[in-house]
Amino acid sequence: MTNSDIVQKLWNLCDVLRDDGINYSDYVTELVLLLFIKMEYEQVQNNDSFGHKLPEGARWPDLAGRSGVNLLDHYRQMLLDLGKNHDPLIAAIYADAQTRLKEPRHLEQLIKSLDGIDWFSARQDGLGDLYEGLLEKNASETKSGAGQYFTPRPLIDSIIRCIKPQPGETIQDPAAGTAGFLIAADAYIKSQTDDYYDLDAKAQAFQRNRAFVGVELVPGTRRLALMNTRRHGMEGDEEGVVHLGNALGQTGANLPKVDVILSNPPFGTAKGGGGPTRDDLTYRTSNKQLAFLQHIYRGLKPGGRAAVVLPDNVLFEAGVGTDVRRDLMDKCNLHTILRLPTGIFYAQGVKTNVLFFQKGAVENPRQEEGCTKRVWIYDLRSNMPSFGQRTPFGPKHLKPFADAFGDTPDGESPRAENVEGIGETSRFRSFTRDYIRNERSDSLDISWLKDDSSLDAADLPAPEVLAGEAMAELTEALRELEELMKALGAGDEVVAQKQLMAEVMGLMVAQESVDE
Repeated sequence: MTNSDIVQKLWNLCDVLRDDGINYSDYVTELVLLLFIKMEYEQVQNNDSFGHKLPEGARWPDLAGRSGVNLLDHYRQMLLDLGKNHDPLIAAIYADAQTRLKEPRHLEQLIKSLDGIDWFSARQDGLGDLYEGLLEKNASETKSGAGQYFTPRPLIDSIIRCIKPQPGETIQDPAAGTAGFLIAADAYIKSQTDDYYDLDAKAQAFQRNRAFVGVELVPGTRRLALMNTRRHGMEGDEEGVVHLGNALGQTGANLPKVDVILSNPPFGTAKGGGGPTRDDLTYRTSNKQLAFLQHIYRGLKPGGRAAVVLPDNVLFEAGVGTDVRRDLMDKCNLHTILRLPTGIFYAQGVKTNVLFFQKGAVENPRQEEGCTKRVWIYDLRSNMPSFGQRTPFGPKHLKPFADAFGDTPDGESPRAENVEGIGETSRFRSFTRDYIRNERSDSLDISWLKDDSSLDAADLPAPEVLAGEAMAELTEALRELEELMKALGAGDEVVAQKQLMAEVMGLMVAQESVDE
């Protein structure tokens, strides 16, 4: 049984949770509260030298040996006790944890189902990978919540191979989510060091406790991140690998400078509209991505490198956007931009890019002006398939970019335009800093390929046909939204909104009759 088979079995347990009135947004949290206890037990069974991290009374046999109301009451008290555990990481994982299960039989069913899984196979593949598989499954099959910002694993792995994190480097993700970037960086370094056995004891301790740090704003997501990193053998400091806080607030301002930053910051604007984010950022903005970008290039040590996923607006937004891009290209060598295809994130229609840059100039890591001489752009968006569940985005789509990027993480590998030998339709092109400044007014929204799926104005259908298609798409979108609200338990709100729409449509029809 592979990990993907086990993940599917875990996901099927959501039917049990649904029967107890638990909605999509709480599925994963509810499952992993139990899953962490089960996996801790399995890890101890597989390794005699690994002692229990959970106290007596809060271990898997303490649940499996009970039934009925006694089981549910014990589990509720267990969660409360774990949230007060003397181990600060266990206490952080279970802080404010509570089950939404109301029926003891449903908890019994979950426990029996988890006991029936082939955990030997799971241990062979790596217990920690189950968390990522379950999170990805949740992201791909739900239309809301954190899933829309889940970074696809093939993209994370490709970025890691380009950046090449090394032992002894400090690596940060200021918008850690469930810690996908940090875990992938840890796995890459382990693959280069025989699971850290090539390192001495001091270096191994550094990797476990000090090499990685993340920041996550949402307590529930941070809980998943702490479980995820713990199962991958990443311990972090007294707060764990991922700290609770806001990287655009004081938590972020207090972070030390690091060697590597890898991140996919959340989309949108800061709460409260146009207010400032952090006092220490040069350019005040409510645009989260522009604020995160400033945090990232300011937070690198001289010579430090970063890869950050950002939406298109960061490339072309005027005003503060132009100021931030200009400052970035002054203080860093922005050597590569990867323009990603649409549909690879679960928020449909989001257009994103990966910016790769290194603090300082190639010849002088401490240089703070004029560091960018040219920017290489790889267009992986034009004339690409429409990605989604039927056409998944995978490593094969990213390999041509990785080959063009080269073997060095600083973007200084020998590069050439037209690497495919197809002339002006090449996906990889270079643009000088002078061109970006003088011809593009410091906009990085640069494209040169004509998308075959685009239509010339002369070929567009008649206006009434376009309007009809738009109306049909809107109707379908409303239908999907109605189903989502019902799944989230907002049936009464659906009825109220449909009544309101009916009244509005009725008024519109009445007005049309008067006009006639």
